[in-house]
Amino acid sequence: MTHFSTSTPHSRLADIILELESALREQALWESSPPSFEALGSQQPFCVDTLRFSQWLQFIFIARIKIIIESGGTLPARSGIVPIAEENFRGADYDASRIIHCLAKFDALIEGK
Repeated sequence: MTHFSTSTPHSRLADIILELESALREQALWESSPPSFEALGSQQPFCVDTLRFSQWLQFIFIARIKIIIESGGTLPARSGIVPIAEENFRGADYDASRIIHCLAKFDALIEGK
């Protein structure tokens, strides 16, 4: 029997998102309750005025990517989230390296590297 790889960009993206969720949980950054509707509706990039970056990852970024995966939608044309993550996690009192590593995988997939 011949085995063909079924790895598609969407399935690889799903793996990255699962790993990112695991990394957030590992650092106790995963929250059981979402922020207020108003906080989620911020017009600022990454909701910097209403959410911590880890909240933005969980409630905006991961949520949007899951919709793309589930619907087979078009992947973003570009990303570049790693520098933003590095800046936001600088000086954190936990190890964000696995979170940043997951985001680097995301950037590489989106950028086609």
